[in-house]
Amino acid sequence: MENPHSPISIPEASPKPYKKSFVTTLMEAASLRSPFKEDTYFTSHLKASEKKALQELKDKLMASYGPDGECTMWGIPLLAEDEKADVVLLKFLRARDFRVLDSFRMLQKCLAWRKEFKADSVGEEDLGFKELEGVVAYMHGYDREGHPVCYNAYGVFKDKDMYERIFGDEEKLNKFLRWRIQVLERGISLLHFKPGGINSIIQVTDLKDMPKRELRVASNQILSLFQDNYPEMVARKIFINVPWYFSVLYSMFGPFLTQRTKSKFVISREGHAAETLCKFIRPEDVPVQYGGLSRPNDLQKPASEFTVKGGEKVNIQIEGIEAGATITWDLVVGGWDLEYSAEFVPNKEDSYTIAVEKPRKLSPTEEAIRNSYTSKESGKLVLSVVNTSSRRKKVAAYRYTVRKSTLE
Repeated sequence: MENPHSPISIPEASPKPYKKSFVTTLMEAASLRSPFKEDTYFTSHLKASEKKALQELKDKLMASYGPDGECTMWGIPLLAEDEKADVVLLKFLRARDFRVLDSFRMLQKCLAWRKEFKADSVGEEDLGFKELEGVVAYMHGYDREGHPVCYNAYGVFKDKDMYERIFGDEEKLNKFLRWRIQVLERGISLLHFKPGGINSIIQVTDLKDMPKRELRVASNQILSLFQDNYPEMVARKIFINVPWYFSVLYSMFGPFLTQRTKSKFVISREGHAAETLCKFIRPEDVPVQYGGLSRPNDLQKPASEFTVKGGEKVNIQIEGIEAGATITWDLVVGGWDLEYSAEFVPNKEDSYTIAVEKPRKLSPTEEAIRNSYTSKESGKLVLSVVNTSSRRKKVAAYRYTVRKSTLE
């Protein structure tokens, strides 16, 4: 028998914005287009010279390791004549501009390093670092194209005690590096290694409060390990909360980067994390600390996306709320800097509209809004977003659940 006091779901009415065109307009219309185009890994798309390089690399591997030699990476036998092996080999070739000898040497060194490092089993190890999980480096959700997303944030190491616990000596540093590789290997295990599939991840790096000088050694070693042993594993590198001096540093090292590498970069200054991330990642998959809707242990219900043009107000109606029902909603706006309010409008004509949240200005550093309201009578909730202080179009998203308790 059902517990009469337990909450039950009731059907949710479709939200009816006063300006329907805003709600039905998706954020993709405003998405930033990166010049980087990821490889498809279809051999039929290769140039004749690239096909030749691929075959030459296979021949060198066969000559060096033989048909029974140990030549496996990420569980994929590289000497097998299949598409997964081709994807891995093409990554090494692309990293060295299809120079076969350079690609072969890189591949050899990587195979030796993975054997010495025991990289194939690191994903199952318990290395500790519980305090760093979900904070410093972690896989979280997917981008709009299906790439797994890895977040990196080293601001916690501005705390000297934390820094000493993790990087106090060489043994601690090496353990941290192994943990960081573990995070990456777990992300790579989500890839398809298939032509036309998802064959790389997204890296999001939060530069807020990052202690540059103290982390120089660790950062250089991480970068070296990634570049030498994980070629073409990153489809896009998004830097958020970028301080003003980063542009100066970028102007210095930028000329030494290849155009292909630079085309993967997306740089977002402080206060624009949500606006930038939501161009590539759906808001329900962006962590709440970066202005998204994703909270720990939260139901990942899809969000509805809309835009608010400069100088305009958008009202979103959520109808069909019965007496005694509780509605909970989330709302996020890329770039913020606008006004928000919420009110409950009863169905009875002689009832008064209730101000659930009074109009207030939202700051760029504010987390996504989450609130709930239990109605005493049937009616609708109206969420208002006002963008009168800016001429820029804002991208936004919301979601909600309605539940009511029944007593028999």
